[in-house]
Amino acid sequence: MIQLTTEMKSMIVNNLAYIATVDENGNPDVGPKETMRVLDDNHLIYNEMTGRQTMHNIADNGKAIVAVANKQELKGFRFAGPAQLFTSGVYFEQAQAYAQANNLPAAKAAAVITVEKIYVLDPGPHAGELIADNAADQA
Repeated sequence: MIQLTTEMKSMIVNNLAYIATVDENGNPDVGPKETMRVLDDNHLIYNEMTGRQTMHNIADNGKAIVAVANKQELKGFRFAGPAQLFTSGVYFEQAQAYAQANNLPAAKAAAVITVEKIYVLDPGPHAGELIADNAADQA
């Protein structure tokens, strides 16, 4: 099973993450997620605050990929895996508490992404290289 490293966790905590999804017609969507954070060693979580296209796409097909990079350091990662929305229960309660603690609008949902693949986004010969894959780990 994939484990997020300390470097990856720090990258998520200290930089703006963008999530890409796709709708039922194959149209891509990308947007910043200021509330993206690490849930545990295998999952990311963010507060879905607008309830618009990204939420629609995740509800429709669960496909998501998150990119985070640090421009000054020229480092970054892309985390891919299925996303699931929660509008009740523990994850939703955590999202609401996070919103309240950070003076943010109430979450319409908590989105949890199971990290199944990780790619490096550093420039150079290894840009876009797959560095962790659950399917390969299970083979």
